[in-house]
Amino acid sequence: MIRKTLFITGASSGIGAQTARAAVERGWNVGLFARSKDKIADLEKELGPHALALPGDATSLQEQEAAMAKLAGHFGDVNAAFANAGTGLSQSGTRKGDPGEWERLVQLNILGVLWTAKAASAYFVKNRGHLLLTGSAAGRTTIKGSVYGASKWFVHGYGGNLAEEFREWGARVTVIAPGMVDTPFFDEAKPDKLKPEDIARSVMFALEADARAGVREVFVMPVN
Repeated sequence: MIRKTLFITGASSGIGAQTARAAVERGWNVGLFARSKDKIADLEKELGPHALALPGDATSLQEQEAAMAKLAGHFGDVNAAFANAGTGLSQSGTRKGDPGEWERLVQLNILGVLWTAKAASAYFVKNRGHLLLTGSAAGRTTIKGSVYGASKWFVHGYGGNLAEEFREWGARVTVIAPGMVDTPFFDEAKPDKLKPEDIARSVMFALEADARAGVREVFVMPVN
């Protein structure tokens, strides 16, 4: 079996790490891109020869391009990319919000997604690849004063626009839109909410859809 290769941002924990585990189990190679060198090194060791740790900052186009080039050199190509890295805010609202936090959020939640799409497009125009973006239930509704939610509105809008662009090459785009997930994103555990492995399975569902089917969005909400 010829293994395809998936590049994952925010791969050090939570949804990114669980997606890497699920992908390797399903026969993929994975590129683990994150700033946490120790965590992705440990994950690479756990997953074995089908994983490659790629330390880097998702807010840098150059670092994402270099990481994808290294991944392609190691495994032969980049067939899919998951723009999963993201951040939240400590204070909601405009009046009480921290402009410095807003800037960091825009750099990662918006520009970081653009950089993944830009870097991956160089491969997908040739190999009919697949880009996945982590959206959110917060990007499908209005929430009082939520700058974070607005950043996810961008992801949903851009994902749809990008799907129309990428289909010209036969490539696909999927927005993965979870509700609350029990991940390190939150300070306190959320044991009754979704688990990262639920979202990882959603990613694999979209990736493994027949080539004729473009799964544009997977919207997953906790039952409770």
